[in-house]
Amino acid sequence: MHLSKAVVPTEHASRYLQQLCKHWSHKFSVEFDPQKGRVPFSDTAEVTFAADDAALTMTLSVADPSQQERMQQVIDDHLKRFAFREELDIVWTD
Repeated sequence: MHLSKAVVPTEHASRYLQQLCKHWSHKFSVEFDPQKGRVPFSDTAEVTFAADDAALTMTLSVADPSQQERMQQVIDDHLKRFAFREELDIVWTD
């Protein structure tokens, strides 16, 4: 599996984690609580979330590296939609 990670500074990490997980729970077998979450998009791609008082940490795992950029963009777009009241700095690293 190919991993990438983004640590997004925000005071609302738990709220965003829960919103993202609830949103995707209609399509995927999501697991989450206020501090952590997991969204298995497929057998070959999943994202995990960890929230604390200062940041939302997102870790994306994909089997095919060609999926990575597209999946990061999907996650980013959804997070930005929920966090429209603040300007988030989302930077993914391998």
